[in-house]
Amino acid sequence: MGEGLTIRAISARPVMVPLDRPIRTAVGEIPAAALVLIDVATDQGVTGRSYIFAYTKPALAPLARLVEEIGAELVGQSVAPFERMRGFDRRFRLLGWHGLVGMAVAGLDMAFWDSLGRAADLPLAVLLGGSPRPIRAYDSFGILDIRADEPAILASVDAGFRGIKIKIGGADLARDLADVGAVRAMIGPEVALMVDYNQSLDPVEARRRIAHLAQFDLTWVEEPVAAEDLAAHARVRTGSPIPIQTGENWWFPRGAAEAIAAGSCDHAMLDVMKIGGVTGWLEAAALCEAAALPVSSHAFVEASAHLLAVTPGALWLEHLDKAARILQCPVRPAQGLVTAAGPGLGLDWDETAVRRLLA
Repeated sequence: MGEGLTIRAISARPVMVPLDRPIRTAVGEIPAAALVLIDVATDQGVTGRSYIFAYTKPALAPLARLVEEIGAELVGQSVAPFERMRGFDRRFRLLGWHGLVGMAVAGLDMAFWDSLGRAADLPLAVLLGGSPRPIRAYDSFGILDIRADEPAILASVDAGFRGIKIKIGGADLARDLADVGAVRAMIGPEVALMVDYNQSLDPVEARRRIAHLAQFDLTWVEEPVAAEDLAAHARVRTGSPIPIQTGENWWFPRGAAEAIAAGSCDHAMLDVMKIGGVTGWLEAAALCEAAALPVSSHAFVEASAHLLAVTPGALWLEHLDKAARILQCPVRPAQGLVTAAGPGLGLDWDETAVRRLLA
């Protein structure tokens, strides 16, 4: 399939997309999504699309420029994601994969796969040997203002979500217990409840707080300590009464392999941008399957819906929609389920909105 498409040009546009619910975490607030929109034009008239998340506005322009600089070196080459990824590995071996380079490479990989799906007029899930199917989603919230956010949480449950995640760790243990207890009382015992510390604790404090949180029947505690400290995650996991979730900050399949070898978690959460795009996800998912780790997704609802559909041990899709405002046909959950759309990743820009939100 890749030999049928030849890269003609690659462009990247930075946008700041307002969020309906600003993301409040223990380490800062994200009021708008800093996205880079990638278009891979081919000589055959097919254009592949993807977007990547820069986290902060200062990173937008450098990331967009990097995508275009890397893309300029690819003009005339075939759209063959595995071959291009091997080339990226050689090109950036000395520099390293973390950070903006890894994000840019993953964004390009996603766009390559999207173009293959569009050329075949198939959803990515079908191209990968599966089929789009409803994936169970949880609604993802930040640190709460319990009184102000209660209507939104109840609305999510009424809409059919069977899982709710909240962020905690912005204050002391008493605040964590109050917030988690209030949400559990709101949603009842039948809805799954997850919490995310966003790497805000040290191992001793993490173990202390998790012991107190066990009373609320939590599905997982996410990233209680620094993501890169695999030994600390393993220590926290040892003896924890609640499963430990990590993985959204694993860089490429090697990061997944190292985390699995360290015994750092009970659940894996793959971020398609940091894990190396579609190509990286497929390899990392195989590693998780071999380790018997359930796999959930981090953000990127469109791509994640396709990838979870072909991932053994797929558990939950995180519904944290950053791109709806700039898409012609955003992915909408139905009764708490998300189904992938195509062709490719199913991404078509709303150009009027894009022009308005250019950064």
